[in-house]
Amino acid sequence: MTELDGSVLDILIYVFDRYMLADIEVVPERDELAQDLEDAGFEGDKVERALDWLADLAGERDRPLLADAGSRAMRVFTDAERHHLPSDCRGYLLTLERTGILSPQQREIVIERLLALDANELDVNQLKWVVLMVLSSQPGEELACSRMEDLVFDLPEQPH
Repeated sequence: MTELDGSVLDILIYVFDRYMLADIEVVPERDELAQDLEDAGFEGDKVERALDWLADLAGERDRPLLADAGSRAMRVFTDAERHHLPSDCRGYLLTLERTGILSPQQREIVIERLLALDANELDVNQLKWVVLMVLSSQPGEELACSRMEDLVFDLPEQPH
């Protein structure tokens, strides 16, 4: 796990590590989870922002599918996206799509979730965690999620 400093992303990583990666069968309800996070030392306003972020991510399952633009389509980042996402993050995101870990639909969800963090400085390691969270929220993405876990934890990717 990464060093935590109390940001919204740190809270999300904490929740993901503690509940999702640990295969806890039942994640606590929002109020209980908020209390657990505050007991762990996270600030209440950031806890609420993190829980809102997770609720928004859960809502992404109902997003309509993007039309298939074909293999010759190119993603152009907006000025706001370029401002918030450093070039190494944008490049890594496109690499994940090119290697089949992310679909174009999931790429868009990752970009929206990264921008929703409202973080000053994002790096590739933080991007990896957000990608892992997005993939884990998508039904039927166990293989992509497993491949991403290998990348998050710097394990050599196993052939699947």
